[in-house]
Amino acid sequence: MNPPANPYDFFKSWYDDALNTDMVEPRAMAIATATVDAKPSVRVVLLNGFDQNGFKFYTNYESRKGNEIRQNPYAAATIFWNKLERQVRFEGEIEKLTAEESDAYFNKRPRGSRISAIASAQSQIVESREYLEQQVDGVAAKYQDADIPRPDYWGGYRIKAEKIEFWQGRPNRTHDRFLYLHADNVWQSVRLSP
Repeated sequence: MNPPANPYDFFKSWYDDALNTDMVEPRAMAIATATVDAKPSVRVVLLNGFDQNGFKFYTNYESRKGNEIRQNPYAAATIFWNKLERQVRFEGEIEKLTAEESDAYFNKRPRGSRISAIASAQSQIVESREYLEQQVDGVAAKYQDADIPRPDYWGGYRIKAEKIEFWQGRPNRTHDRFLYLHADNVWQSVRLSP
């Protein structure tokens, strides 16, 4: 296996392969953030786009991950496509997407997802399931005959990858691993031992 010079071209090829399988959610990625004092947390989010500038996901800016990103704007993420025996890991600085990018994505989401984004104080304690459902019903009633605007506290982030690693499973643990490093606006790749 000889990897291409650009890791985003490599990623697109693997991502397209994953989308063409019957995996339940090929866009699922585990993303790790940390507090300012380096206490980590990890959760699964959906990869919702990528380009030569990085990998995009969307969330509530006031959630636990949003607070950690504000304190310490770096993350590590992993996507694992088990049926293909492939994994991609990347690390880098996080930046907010523009309001226009966040609006465009928010407006494409199903109506119920937009209502829930407003109704849910993500990561905060709620007294009961019934309370949460009441919040959702209240937002749905408020916007019954109107467009649902994106709240200021919800939007997108981009992980500007500084390292991207591709892992392809092989028999007898002779896996292929390629690490791309970004420095001085140039990507360099090396092969890693499995």
